[in-house]
Amino acid sequence: MPGETVLVIDDSPTILKVVQLVLTKAGFQVHVAPDGEAGLAAAHDAKPDMILLDFVMPKMNGYQVCRALAGDEALKDVPVVLMSAKGDQVGERFVKVMGIVDYITKPFSPEAITAVVQHTIAKYVRRSGQDGLAVIEGGEPGRPLIQGNEPPPEEEEGDRGGSATTREGARTQAIAEVREVLVGKLSQKLDPTQVAEAAQVLLDDAFMGELLTKAVPVFEQPKTGEPALQGDLKIIPIAEVLQLLHAQSQAGILQVQRASAAVDVFFRQGKIDLAAARGVSEEFLLGRFILESQVMTKQDLDAFLKSRTPGSKLLGDQLVKLGYLSEGELRRAIVRQTCELIYEILRWNHGRFAFTSTRDLPPVAVQAALGLDIEEILMEGFRRVDEWHLIEREIENFDLVFLRNEDAVTQMGRGRLTREELAVLELVNGKNSVKEIVRQSRMGSFDVSKMLYRLLSIKLIRRRVMPVAV
Repeated sequence: MPGETVLVIDDSPTILKVVQLVLTKAGFQVHVAPDGEAGLAAAHDAKPDMILLDFVMPKMNGYQVCRALAGDEALKDVPVVLMSAKGDQVGERFVKVMGIVDYITKPFSPEAITAVVQHTIAKYVRRSGQDGLAVIEGGEPGRPLIQGNEPPPEEEEGDRGGSATTREGARTQAIAEVREVLVGKLSQKLDPTQVAEAAQVLLDDAFMGELLTKAVPVFEQPKTGEPALQGDLKIIPIAEVLQLLHAQSQAGILQVQRASAAVDVFFRQGKIDLAAARGVSEEFLLGRFILESQVMTKQDLDAFLKSRTPGSKLLGDQLVKLGYLSEGELRRAIVRQTCELIYEILRWNHGRFAFTSTRDLPPVAVQAALGLDIEEILMEGFRRVDEWHLIEREIENFDLVFLRNEDAVTQMGRGRLTREELAVLELVNGKNSVKEIVRQSRMGSFDVSKMLYRLLSIKLIRRRVMPVAV
């Protein structure tokens, strides 16, 4: 039932931004708050139909917010859905307590958060004196669960809201007023997408065509070969560019460059068909993702790469042709590679970007045709950016060297670590830097750093203290 108001309370700016984007696109009115205290104030102002609430926050945690809501006569009936990285542990404990009706575990997909909100709104719709809606508990067979108030018996169907002539006159006047407002707004560079949406709902087809003609598009037709959109990553984060290309269903090539590294992202109808890179570290090469899928051993891949002649066909195509991979296995590896490259450029806070609008994509992108949804990639990418902020407090650069705490490892037991964590732990020897561990493990820097961060937190490893030169 799009149109209802949802309040999102979370201390992560990226989570707030993405959830707001996803739910607004689904038709909900979304308000956000960065902590529990601000959330309670926003709840009083917005009178939300439901609340999405993070559990771990400064000032007031999720439990304290729920307790305050339960003690507030105006807010005690608002359904709350808990969001937590430990949703299955925290959520099950608090569901059915003080207004918490459901929980969702981070990270979640756009589809998952939208489904939870739609389900909660449908099941726990609030009583409203304005529209006469009321929840009918249980319901009788053949009778709707949500009913509206009956009109007064003396009022005829055709008389509701005034005569047809009066209604038509009011509509004409309303359209004229909306026309004036929207045409005036165009000179203020109102987002053409917003104009189009408003026009589609409120205006006739003829005027909508006129309006969209006057709306200056973001992507003006450039001269042949010139970028339609370009800028500095310090001023415009790449996430904003990706969202814009998605919203406008653009087709073309987005090039993002930082120093000697460059990533090309190929778009078709606002979706990502492929990402390719130059000058990046080995962790972003296709071989890593083939090894991750365990369809080929490291020894076999290394032997194949050594026998490969320079300038030969694409690696993936050769492996499929020789029977090392199936088409499906290659596609999955390319999807992982593309997503990882997008996650990487989301971290770049300096550099340049340029988008060239074209429907003539290179054959490699046409062949891949991944059609990846940007919102889903951004949701995971923003989650990683948040985690990177935590990790970088302990691992501020990749030249750090760690030592293994053998006593702690023996006491805990290696059986409690995952296969990947064990592989990283074995590479911690007092000599390998983080950079070298990433290279030898053939894993991504994010995954390796995350595992090192965990091993540090449970004291299985420690920093090597370099001797001070005398």
